Amino acid sequence: MKRKRPKIVCLCGSSRFVDIMAVCAWLIEKNEIAITTGLHLLPGWYSRDPIPDHLAEYEGCAPQMDDLHLRKIDLADEVFIVNYNDYVGTNTGKEIAYALGEKKKTRWFTKDPIGRETEKILNEFINRPEK
Repeated sequence: MKRKRPKIVCLCGSSRFVDIMAVCAWLIEKNEIAITTGLHLLPGWYSRDPIPDHLAEYEGCAPQMDDLHLRKIDLADEVFIVNYNDYVGTNTGKEIAYALGEKKKTRWFTKDPIGRETEKILNEFINRPEK
């Protein structure tokens, strides 16, 4: 018996939200038994220098990484836009336009059950009393 392959979901959003994307990726994989792709959360020790905002720009590989992200969208069955606080940056806007042009199913953090669950987890973590 041939098993059906799981859907592939590409997460798109600002690199300032990689921690939120990590939670979304976990919830999508756990709740939907799907494969997620997108940005990768690197450990804090990865760079001794403080990264201003965008690691790929800082390391001089933004064009290559931007193109690679479009290839991830090509592989995906759907795209999950992490528009936390309704923020969509320039690069994410280009990724959204590309995904729509490729007729990919598009989901939005602010309108999706995964986004609501992530927000709940964030609020619980932020409001958790320190030990």
